[in-house]
Amino acid sequence: MLAKYSPARLIRIISSFVKNYRISINSIFALFFALGLGLSLISACSPNNTSNSPATQTVNQKSTNQAVVVRIGYQKAATILNALKNRRTLEKTLAAAGASVTWAEFPAGPPMLEAMNAGSIDFGYTGESPPIFAQAGGTPLLYIAYDPWSPKAEAIIVPKNSPIKSVAELKGKKIAFAKGSNSNYLVVKAIETAGLKYSDIKPAYLAPADARAAFEGGNVDAWAIWDPYLAVAQQATGARTITDATNLAPNRGYYLARQAFVDSRSDLLKTVLDEVSKLNNWAANNPKEVAKFLEPELGIKAAVLEIAEKRREYGVLPLTDKVIATQQDIADTFHKIKLIPKQIQVKEIVWKGNK
Repeated sequence: MLAKYSPARLIRIISSFVKNYRISINSIFALFFALGLGLSLISACSPNNTSNSPATQTVNQKSTNQAVVVRIGYQKAATILNALKNRRTLEKTLAAAGASVTWAEFPAGPPMLEAMNAGSIDFGYTGESPPIFAQAGGTPLLYIAYDPWSPKAEAIIVPKNSPIKSVAELKGKKIAFAKGSNSNYLVVKAIETAGLKYSDIKPAYLAPADARAAFEGGNVDAWAIWDPYLAVAQQATGARTITDATNLAPNRGYYLARQAFVDSRSDLLKTVLDEVSKLNNWAANNPKEVAKFLEPELGIKAAVLEIAEKRREYGVLPLTDKVIATQQDIADTFHKIKLIPKQIQVKEIVWKGNK
């Protein structure tokens, strides 16, 4: 109750008690104890109390961040995140905020997003198709930004001595591509444009390494593939391109994040995006250096990788209505040919913070 009075008022009350009631010394001590408690409470409520000052809040935030580990999934062929891992600039930036980072390598986008679904990673990068399958499967993720990459960076190729000259001539032929991949979508759009149906071809669902063996061994008639594997096949075998993805498929990449991470630590997400953007700017202007970096990582000659680098684009761009609509078209196409079990709405999982 005494905490309601000012120190001066409390002293006057004590003086009055001593004068009028001749209370004992022990009582005076008790009152001084109460006064000390009151002053403590007053001090705690004082505007000058530093527990809620900006400096203290910064320290508290940093203390909280120290328990935060940003877990990033990457693929070796995904240039930017691979380079970001090796340069260790993100570690320094996050350390300044009191947080840290771990890295997990994946062979492809689908297992990476399975890990995101399990809560094992917070951030990653894949091509167009894996997030569509992940959304259809209920993975709690968000599209954060997109990478324009390039429609020139994927194509349908045939052996150099093949009699096939056009997409229309693929009717009844066996075409290798990874199921549910960017190149799967390219095949669907290419044959539709040529007046064919998906049932008019014989899909051979193969991962890039197996597809290359089948292609070079003459076990398939054509191969739909993306860079850098496309550049390797062209340089090593003299393969001919019957169409690339121009006017057929956008061939974009997407930066994705776990919903819970976005909700709880959007500040750290923005820190990651800032570092990714800086490295994108470097890569866009240094294709030769990027190729040299990737050579030991991928086991592909730098000269071949440089070809792939020069025909792609870089960027960390917010998703526009047009980009979302194109991604929706891919989802609708996969649903139509029964690659995903249900209709999905891409716009429902687009992050609004990167505008």
